Amino acid sequence: MARILITSALPYINGVKHLGNLVGSQLPADVYARYARARGHEVLLICATDEHGTPAELAAAEAGEPVADYCARLWQVQKDLVDGFRLSFDHYGRSSSPENHALTQHFAGRLADNGLISEVAERQIYSAADGRFLPDRYVVGTCPNCGYPRARGDQCENCTKQLDPTDLIEPRSAISGS
Repeated sequence: MARILITSALPYINGVKHLGNLVGSQLPADVYARYARARGHEVLLICATDEHGTPAELAAAEAGEPVADYCARLWQVQKDLVDGFRLSFDHYGRSSSPENHALTQHFAGRLADNGLISEVAERQIYSAADGRFLPDRYVVGTCPNCGYPRARGDQCENCTKQLDPTDLIEPRSAISGS
């Protein structure tokens, strides 16, 4: 009997998941877990909502809620869908949980102790008007590839070139325009 850990791709917290989302990521993990359990293996099937980053922040702002409140509300909606489809997760958590933070820090510490993590310097755009560093989707400007004036910091919607916010010509905050 093998011990098998199965994880599913973490769905972004923003938006209610539909059948296509489930079929694309969570259902295959569930089917394999059921198969492995039926074969007598010890299985742990886990998943969580991804509550970090720009998608959560943008959705919470659009809903007019603090990010933590928005994530708590949408986690319950997604958990109810998982339960409604009778997926067999042993644990359906949240990326924002203290347990996940502690586990992530543990693994990062072990990797660093073994010399497997090196420092990376990254240039970021800071908005004094907004009082913060801006994630790529919060930066707009002119695409250096095609000249499109409303390119986002992650990708130009006109030419589809993937971008870094610091590559944009005349980058500005999508929040304040500064």
